[in-house]
Amino acid sequence: MPFEPVTQEKLSHGVVRQIEELILRGILRPGERLPSERELSERMGVSRPSLREALADLQDRELLASRAGAGVFVADVLGSAFAPALVKLFSSHDAAVIDYISFRRDMEGLAAERAARVASDTDLAVIAEVFAKMEAAHQKRNPADEAHLDADFHLAIIEASHNVIMLHMMRSMYELLREGVFYNRSVMFKQRLTRDQILDQHRDINEALQSRDPAGARAAVEAHLTFVEESLFGQKKADENEIFARKRFEIETRR
Repeated sequence: MPFEPVTQEKLSHGVVRQIEELILRGILRPGERLPSERELSERMGVSRPSLREALADLQDRELLASRAGAGVFVADVLGSAFAPALVKLFSSHDAAVIDYISFRRDMEGLAAERAARVASDTDLAVIAEVFAKMEAAHQKRNPADEAHLDADFHLAIIEASHNVIMLHMMRSMYELLREGVFYNRSVMFKQRLTRDQILDQHRDINEALQSRDPAGARAAVEAHLTFVEESLFGQKKADENEIFARKRFEIETRR
């Protein structure tokens, strides 16, 4: 018969499963420091030996990393998504940028559509909170803050779709974006009109999600990323034209 005696689970196994779930769901993020051993044992209601056993297991499996004198951190599990040679190749070819934006348009459109259906009220509150921070940063005209919150907004949507595979895949993609591998996000904020349009597009996305409109949320995401693509390459073309214009001006002033 396929039955075995029921045994009480070790407390350390329960700790492991809880931390695994927090990492899997993206609640504990790469590089994030865990609370102190004392605080963690109190919060989880386990003894320090049980906690240490669990943390040691997670470190052996490279989900956590201990830093001398600093504490225990979530390991950088995103770093191995792409080989360094491939990352370098991405950064030197416009075709990779086009494909990257196309990939995001497909994946994030799907995530937004799904989030509008399955997100909890708290998920939508998180998205709304990030958008409120975007509005505040927009008034300060800080491109770095706006770019950071832009990424957080899109990741909040992916988190709200509750697909852990998509979450970790897209987190990896956004790390490359933040490092400027695909394109420099500050280019998108050079002109006031572009900045205003981008904020309005995120407002449209947020409103569709808060209204739980799957088709509207997907359409708003797709329209936004199409605008990003057109603006990015339009700015690049304008920069190239300016180089040649300056050369012509230099020659003209010498005649």
